[in-house]
Amino acid sequence: MDGRAHTASELAGVAGISPQTASSHLRRLLDGGILAVAVQGRHRYHRLASTEVADMLEGILRFSDQRPSLSPRTIRVDAGFRRARSCYQHLAGEYAVAISDHLLGTGAITASADHWQLTAHGADVLRAVGEPLAELMARSPKVKPERYCRGCLDCTERRPHMAGMVGEAMLQSFLLNRWLHRLEGRRELRVTPAGQAAFRRLFDVGD
Repeated sequence: MDGRAHTASELAGVAGISPQTASSHLRRLLDGGILAVAVQGRHRYHRLASTEVADMLEGILRFSDQRPSLSPRTIRVDAGFRRARSCYQHLAGEYAVAISDHLLGTGAITASADHWQLTAHGADVLRAVGEPLAELMARSPKVKPERYCRGCLDCTERRPHMAGMVGEAMLQSFLLNRWLHRLEGRRELRVTPAGQAAFRRLFDVGD
């Protein structure tokens, strides 16, 4: 769900299982169309097969989050995850929801049942973020509206953040601008001081 591809050994280490067990599970997931694999030299890199698979997994996370109150230790660990993380290829968490709330509240985007529509004002706001989001705002890809821009229900905030091509380009721009920093092997994203200033200036979002 971090949007990147990983080897069987890397996944086995995260899951705390043997490489043999991981390989067995990965074969089943590949056969079921849940994963795709890319071969580079001697290495095989596994990733989610599609945005639809990522949406399904995020839905499972929302459904399964019926556990008792978190222990103080877990709350400390999960605070950064709740603040900002990748949801496959777009941004999720408190910052993502707050950005979407701001764009909806200011009329930069309008929401319908199955997709979000960018207004001219919204395109101007997002163009100021920089590449590759600015380039996307300058053209009109011929894709389904829901693939271009839509809401995705956040599994921790239980309110929508932005997904689709616009949401994906937004996360890429934030990373290129060094407003967000990836943490190795984790979905969690660290908001940098430059990011805090930019999010406050562009989207009135901050701690």
